[in-house]
Amino acid sequence: MRIGRYDLSTLVDARFGLDGGAMFGIVPRPLWERQAAPDARNRIPLVSRCLVAVDRDAGRVILVDDGMGDKWSAKQLDIYAVDRTGLGVDAGLARLGLERADVTDVLLTHLHFDHAGGTTRRGADGRLELSFPRAVHHVQRRAWQQAHDPSERDRGSFLEEDFDLLAHSDLLHLVEGEAALFPDVDLMVSEGHTEAQQLPRFRGDGAKVVFCGDVIPTHVHLRPSWGMAYDLRPLVALEERKVLLAEALGDDGILLFEHDPAMAGCRLREEDGRPVFREAVEL
Repeated sequence: MRIGRYDLSTLVDARFGLDGGAMFGIVPRPLWERQAAPDARNRIPLVSRCLVAVDRDAGRVILVDDGMGDKWSAKQLDIYAVDRTGLGVDAGLARLGLERADVTDVLLTHLHFDHAGGTTRRGADGRLELSFPRAVHHVQRRAWQQAHDPSERDRGSFLEEDFDLLAHSDLLHLVEGEAALFPDVDLMVSEGHTEAQQLPRFRGDGAKVVFCGDVIPTHVHLRPSWGMAYDLRPLVALEERKVLLAEALGDDGILLFEHDPAMAGCRLREEDGRPVFREAVEL
């Protein structure tokens, strides 16, 4: 999809599963399981989806989040039902005629393992290395600080092996709040799910595309009250979903879903005075 100066595409790094109750918080299972059927271990199917934005005139290739990566033990693969068969960042980039060395910027919404796990990988000698050696990595400063000093509640969501190498490189850019990071790209900073999650908005030719991260992880979460138990501040997250929905409805914008196994994104329509799903969008 062409939005202004950017060619936008999505790629899927991995399929995986998380507990359905955790993904839907206080919503009763008889309601959410109609939309997201769980397996025998109560895990619902999800994906780790990344966005690729190419500005060919500027020679810029932006990767928004970099997936779960491939540093998983057999036990972890089993716990999270990780399946990268036929998927992965390399395969996704190759379909676009790109490779890792072409990526100039990695924009990390936040540093949870299913969003930033692909920041590092194991080299031929088994040692960790940065996966995108030419790319500047953009992270909110408070998100960076939170990842290094998490609470007991969210400690399991951060794996320092995913991002610690950035601290010893010249490829880390700590962003301070909402900003126009690139031409026609601005950042919304969300506080409901975790500290300072940054969501990029791409604008151009009257169109707008927002990468929703974990504010609206799937189309099933379009109902504002359908939040995740993972959210640190559920009421704040609820209001942030309302803002994204209202903006997308008003602008006929596209919402991109990082974890939806069924679709990359959607447009909305109004029903009984509230925004609801209209149509799926694939990039």
